[in-house]
Amino acid sequence: MNRNSTSEPRSGVLVHAVLDEATADAGPNAIAVSDPAGRWTYPELTAYSHAVDAWLESRGIGLGDRVLVQVPSTRELVALFYGASRRGAALVPVNTGMKDYHLKSVLANAEPRLVIAAGSAVERIAGFAEVPVDGLSEVWDQVSDLHAVGARATAAAEFDAEAIAVLVYTSGSTAAPKAVICPHGRMVFASEAIHLELGYRPDDVVFCRFPISWDYGLYKILLTALGRCELVLADGESDLVLLKRIRESGATVVPIVPSLATMIVALAEREPAQESRVRMFTNTGAALPKSTADGLRTAFPGCEVVLQFGQTECKRISVLPPEFEDTKGDSVGRPLPGTTVFVVDRNGAEVPLGETGEIVVEGPHVMPGYWRAPELTERTFRPAPGGGRPRLHTGDYGHLDEDGFLYYEGRRDDMFKRKGVRMSTMEIEAAASDIPGVRAAAVLPPSGDRDLAVCVEGDVLPHTVLRELSLRLEPAKVPGLCRVVDELPLTPHGKHARKQLAQLFEGTPS
Repeated sequence: MNRNSTSEPRSGVLVHAVLDEATADAGPNAIAVSDPAGRWTYPELTAYSHAVDAWLESRGIGLGDRVLVQVPSTRELVALFYGASRRGAALVPVNTGMKDYHLKSVLANAEPRLVIAAGSAVERIAGFAEVPVDGLSEVWDQVSDLHAVGARATAAAEFDAEAIAVLVYTSGSTAAPKAVICPHGRMVFASEAIHLELGYRPDDVVFCRFPISWDYGLYKILLTALGRCELVLADGESDLVLLKRIRESGATVVPIVPSLATMIVALAEREPAQESRVRMFTNTGAALPKSTADGLRTAFPGCEVVLQFGQTECKRISVLPPEFEDTKGDSVGRPLPGTTVFVVDRNGAEVPLGETGEIVVEGPHVMPGYWRAPELTERTFRPAPGGGRPRLHTGDYGHLDEDGFLYYEGRRDDMFKRKGVRMSTMEIEAAASDIPGVRAAAVLPPSGDRDLAVCVEGDVLPHTVLRELSLRLEPAKVPGLCRVVDELPLTPHGKHARKQLAQLFEGTPS
């Protein structure tokens, strides 16, 4: 896996143009996307995306309108992604596991013109949404009718690469989810820069276990199109058949997070060694333990394990090519092509090589900010010294070495990742405080052998708190431990006394 120095990522390309280029280049029988129900070639996916465009036009969706979708990660969602791109609409994909507690916040913030949901969620969401809520099955019947007659939109809006393609809702330093604004050109630039490092090939089959609502899954749509290869959507697959499906699908590339990698290794250890087509695992979300990486190499002889580091706010910061694994194994890699990473002190001045500071990113992949959150945008996306283009201040800390490789040392705020999902203590505390009988709540991120933990003040039982949180939060965000106290310990400044909180959980099995 070597960087192609003769190519440069582009920043002025529209999202659907990537599909059109792939369709023209890949051939009529090349598979673009598959799911448990079937598969589409590149020409079929392109035709369905035009049918979606025509359907959106019939619903009055135009340039800049938001279309919120809470549906499974299937071929239909890929077509909706590209169809919304053609319309100039902004797709707002949310996880099917997002509870109404947060979904109401997203609806209020995004103000979509239309919501598409699946199954029983249609009636439920219609009960509190102030815009039309359409069922995916009915939508797809109409899209299929349009596809059957080769329908195209009668009028296409003109827009440039700075138009918003997607709003990606992610956890942040606020209790409610916030949306990263993702324009067409910046998404394509990030995808092409990653592609230059990973080198997807036309014979690749990329097995995607992650939902399209998460940027790790979303960008696989673009990356596979750039590689002219097949995307296998497997978000709904059972854990028990995961290894079998990887092998049956002929997967050659498998994106992972540490928890998924551990599961794959455990499944492989229970079976006799088998031949495998997997040539590459790509990790993000959290650091991958060396023992897990070694387990993947044992289970899939000849495979590479590629470490990546990034944030939704710029998609990817760095990639560690496997050839540097021995010499730079503690690093999270080198910056993407066409981008620059700085390490700065609290005043924004660059620190000497080897010294720790905040990681700051500059490049065409840095997104313009957060949707309808100007203060947060101003804090996070700051102009370069001298009035240059905005830089992303990540809130992550680390250092650079003399060869330009980045070393991540952690965050110094309330953000953390669990099971590959980025989250904040504040959003979990806000959900816990919403539970009847809870007066206040404090959350401790996972640490050592202790799982994610919540401590509440109030008149309620621990198991009730965890059950109620499971109704309000996605599964990865539900703590594994709970304590109920008469009064939460506080510092003299009125903040949670986290050392005293942690003592409450000492000796508690995770």
